Amino acid sequence: MRTKLNLQTKDNNLYMPEPARIIKIESHNDKEKLFQLELLERKTLGNIPGQFVQVLILGYGEAPISITSAPRNDNKFELSLRAVGDVTNKLCSLKAGDIIHIRGPFGHGFDDSIIARMRGKHLLIVAGGTGLFPVRSLINKLLPERNKYKKISLLYGCKSPQDRAGAYEAELKTMVKIGENVELLETVDKVSSEWTGNVGVITTLIPKVDFVPEETIAVIYGPPIMYKFVLKALKDRKISNENIYMSLERRMRCGIGKCGHCQMEGIYVCQEGPVFNYADIEANEEVF
Repeated sequence: MRTKLNLQTKDNNLYMPEPARIIKIESHNDKEKLFQLELLERKTLGNIPGQFVQVLILGYGEAPISITSAPRNDNKFELSLRAVGDVTNKLCSLKAGDIIHIRGPFGHGFDDSIIARMRGKHLLIVAGGTGLFPVRSLINKLLPERNKYKKISLLYGCKSPQDRAGAYEAELKTMVKIGENVELLETVDKVSSEWTGNVGVITTLIPKVDFVPEETIAVIYGPPIMYKFVLKALKDRKISNENIYMSLERRMRCGIGKCGHCQMEGIYVCQEGPVFNYADIEANEEVF
């Protein structure tokens, strides 16, 4: 008698793209755009801060893009991106009303256990360049609940004033107006005539923030080159490895741990990240 194999049921939700309509497009600057989208088959995306989706443009390919909006109870969500490849360049050529396809959300983000650790703490969020895009999802979750945290400090740095995320300018101004336990510090690498703020790399902002290391949790988002310098500056201020979180949003391709493209010394970024606690990966040389 032939033995019946007990095969695991294939989860088509991981592999089958679903349609999403572009509602609105806003330009951050001449290189980057913000897309507001709505799902056509689901009532909600069901994401948590720090996760990403795989965006498919038929005939062009697929790319992982961070979700920049906070979790919502409807079918709408937002993506911000820079046009750097076939998929993102094509996406930036589309207009409101066009249909794209997505898979996800994927990855480990700021789940309930991390948010619980943050409660009552001073949150020091360090975002460089396009790192503001994905961390905006976390920021916009935290701000309405700001009374649950000791303080929320956002440090945001760009190469020049023209590289600032223009579509988020109103949100940044709102942070300044909130006051209370919310603060925003900005800096640019290169000065221009219209800029009157801080000039210098983002680590120059860290000494300007008053915090107690044992009561502070830091979150880092930005280009890989930025990480080692920010980490050193945080360590100089005595923040422990366990109190530092970072997002490693690079090298991902399939989103589900099958292709191995994002694997770094046994860590699958698309599955175990992109959000990591620094204490868990500090010994992984390939990460940095």
